[in-house]
Amino acid sequence: MTRNPQLAAWLIAHRMRIDAVLAARLGPAAPRAGAEETEVLRRFRSFSAAALRHGEAAQPALDGLRANERRVTALLAAWVDAAGEASGPAGDGVRKTLRPLLTRFQGSLKTTTASRRKRGTTRTRRAVIAAIDRVADAFLAVDAENARVVDANPAAGALLGVARDALLGVDAMSFVPGPVRNEWWTELDAVTEETEPRRFRGQLQDSQGSAIDVECSVTRFATRKRTLALIIARPTA
Repeated sequence: MTRNPQLAAWLIAHRMRIDAVLAARLGPAAPRAGAEETEVLRRFRSFSAAALRHGEAAQPALDGLRANERRVTALLAAWVDAAGEASGPAGDGVRKTLRPLLTRFQGSLKTTTASRRKRGTTRTRRAVIAAIDRVADAFLAVDAENARVVDANPAAGALLGVARDALLGVDAMSFVPGPVRNEWWTELDAVTEETEPRRFRGQLQDSQGSAIDVECSVTRFATRKRTLALIIARPTA
């Protein structure tokens, strides 16, 4: 790759500006300070800056990272887009330069996390993801106890204004307007106690805070470890 020390220096000097753009783009799905995923983004920035300074990409330093691979992959792509936006007219060039480094870093991250997966779960997981992706309405699998998003489909990401994998691990209530959050908690509480599907009308809000009226159906899915609320949300407007 071609050396680009100017861009390397810019990435470091403007890291706070890039992070601010990322936070504005993702809203409630933005990485939190001190979170594992924030450390992954920091290491990608350091990896990219070093590669641009020296003209070659070293092996990414991923030791000790345990972040959710799917969410982090989405956040890394969003960070590159945020860097492009923050750079103004030079944005297209910045994205074009960073994308090969992004691919290299994501590949190493995937290899690292794949080595930790248990054998026998991958095929089942892929089948579940494929089925979820085919649902036309927004789908969210939410932990009924803490409201964390366990899974989502592309339609949910489109509805809420972020990549679907960026929703993983996020507090689902951060995408619900404050005045109606108690109503959503009531539905989640009911899921833990009832086996019959529930239907209700409610509101969500996208990453920019715009309210979305939705009609929802909620189904209970319980394992020995937790109870999930499987939510299908269809906009009514």
